[in-house]
Amino acid sequence: MKTLAFALLLAAAPAMAAAQAAVSHRGLPPMPLAPPAIPAYAVTAQHALGGLGGWDYLSLDPAAHHLFIARDDRVMVVDTTSGKLLAEIPGMQHAHGVALVPAQHRGYVSNGKGDNISVIDTDSFKVVGHIAVSGKDPDAIIVEPASGQVLAMNGHSNNISVIDPVAGKELTTIALPSNPEFAVSDGKGNLWVNLEDSAQLAHIDLKTDKLLQTWSLAPCEGPTGLAFDASMQRLFSVCANGMLIVTDATNGHHVAEIAIGKRPDAVAWDAERKLVLSSNGEGTLSVVQQYVQHGKERYRVAATVPTLKSARTLALDPDTHEVFVAGAQKAGKGVPVEGFEVLVVGSK
Repeated sequence: MKTLAFALLLAAAPAMAAAQAAVSHRGLPPMPLAPPAIPAYAVTAQHALGGLGGWDYLSLDPAAHHLFIARDDRVMVVDTTSGKLLAEIPGMQHAHGVALVPAQHRGYVSNGKGDNISVIDTDSFKVVGHIAVSGKDPDAIIVEPASGQVLAMNGHSNNISVIDPVAGKELTTIALPSNPEFAVSDGKGNLWVNLEDSAQLAHIDLKTDKLLQTWSLAPCEGPTGLAFDASMQRLFSVCANGMLIVTDATNGHHVAEIAIGKRPDAVAWDAERKLVLSSNGEGTLSVVQQYVQHGKERYRVAATVPTLKSARTLALDPDTHEVFVAGAQKAGKGVPVEGFEVLVVGSK
């Protein structure tokens, strides 16, 4: 029997090799029997910062090792190597996010109650200007890499403010059918933005500042965070009802729909490790792996890391692969924030 089994294995070997070669010929890696292993993630550090007021988006300058946290009436700046609070930049009016331009030593802070953008010097940690917008409640904010324009998502007027940071003024607005949440750009004139109330994904042409189309994200409810995989042209939308929707950026088709933690508000794509990272308000970090198996693109929840209840926003360091999340020991509507801190999630 052993001789027969060995003979059969030898006979099958050319067919197995041919199958592997066929997959490799199509430009895909060889077919694995199981998903590749990922590093083990866990909370590796906790930095107590304290302070009153709520918080929203986190932004990271990896080269400077500075983490910027929008904290209602100010922006906190934390040294990610030591966990120490470096500065607090005052004068904000319900700050939502900070869009960084490290090469120009500038940051742009969206003030939801002021309907303006504060311009900060990221070296001196001082406010150096303000830019008024016509939209209401500027929330998520990004810098479009090709044009250098600043884009503010206005949550209460259902539009996007397109800002020239050099001239210091709003150039135009882009109307949307629902309230925008986070947005991503491919640097080639395409912008995608989650529309929260309508559970849609909007595709915008930044060369004409026109809405091209909207795609349904159902069964997603309340899409918030959004990330982009340029190599595969994939969009990752995280949703309040604990869903991750993977969308083909070229046609709007759903590639995958994965259950993750509840109440996420931010997501990041680790391009080197092929991981989608979602910070969930329930107190977890969902680690979703993208891989190829039997010639097909697949996704799986590879890990669920306990963090801190209310830690719903994040920033990823692409160099160290560390994830920074912020939360409080006590937080909620009508509840004073107590024990605000930043957690570092790293791999062993």
